[in-house]
Amino acid sequence: MPAFLMFGFLPGFVEVNVRETSPFWLPGAHAARRPYLLARGRIAAGIRAWFTGRGFIEVETATLQVSPGNETHLHAFATDLIGPGTERQQLYLRTSPEFACKKLLAAGETRIFDFARAFRNRERGALHHPEFTMLEWYRANEPYETLMEDCAALMAEAARAADTKQFSFRGKTVDPFAEPERVTVAEAFDRHAKVDLLGTVSGGQGDRGKLGVAATKAGVKIAGDDTWGDIFSRILAERVDPHLGIGKATILYEYPLPLAALARAKAGSDKVAERFELYACGIELANAFGELTDVAEQRARFKSAMAEKQRIYGERYPVDEDFFSALAQMPQASGVALGFDRLAMLATGAQNIEQVIWTPVVEPSK
Repeated sequence: MPAFLMFGFLPGFVEVNVRETSPFWLPGAHAARRPYLLARGRIAAGIRAWFTGRGFIEVETATLQVSPGNETHLHAFATDLIGPGTERQQLYLRTSPEFACKKLLAAGETRIFDFARAFRNRERGALHHPEFTMLEWYRANEPYETLMEDCAALMAEAARAADTKQFSFRGKTVDPFAEPERVTVAEAFDRHAKVDLLGTVSGGQGDRGKLGVAATKAGVKIAGDDTWGDIFSRILAERVDPHLGIGKATILYEYPLPLAALARAKAGSDKVAERFELYACGIELANAFGELTDVAEQRARFKSAMAEKQRIYGERYPVDEDFFSALAQMPQASGVALGFDRLAMLATGAQNIEQVIWTPVVEPSK
């Protein structure tokens, strides 16, 4: 369930970057960042204690993977594994630990969490970094609504560890101890964009023409080659996101089925999936799924996503056949991916992700 997880930078989207240009290792620059970094450590310790106190096991999954993930707009780093006989196999740095964690669920683990280093190419800005920490946790045989309660508890835990009563980012604030509001995606689109989103979904598919007309009426510019998913993302970013997580966190749930990714459909629905995202201060913090275990359906979704990736970017990533084998044995489960660096930012008041990363990736010389 990666994603800010699900959406990388779409063509035409720009993120304003306000970052310190001095090398992080200069004593003055480090001194300015050190309070944020120490708070990050306290937050991590508090979260670990929260999980272990509830019977979770911390796992450490491999960074090198056969497939980095199969999302259209996520871009991976590739490398070669060279054997003793100089034979080569292309591997990737993971964009999330999801595949590996699900294999552990298939192996018999029931409650796990992973502070995983994840890697994404073509992403850098105030909220994005090429190497970052993804906190993922999974509950076997438990409903995904339980994850909503987890998210609320972890925000409060982070606030206590950082000794703060509010989260803040660019003038927006959230009470991390308040119960998050729960809003369906359809309700949010109607409320903030006057768009009947589910009226453009039928049989699990999105009607690009209908959503395009609705976007234009809402004043959202679209491109001629935008798909239904692209148009959805533009409406979400321009009309909906700015209103989410203001004053208190927002849980945006029941994502439309065309954007289910690795989530199962809501029981009895051909329009929405068991998927939610957590927002605070207008920032997406987490993405959660009631996990799909239908191998044929998951394979078909990956195939479609990689075909779209090929169309837009001229590349595609392989699928992990071992993951499909494990998925066939995996119990019903729910899981969530939370951007830990972003959580640390909000709890400390940092304005750039590099303020809460000990050694940021050095940018190429211009």
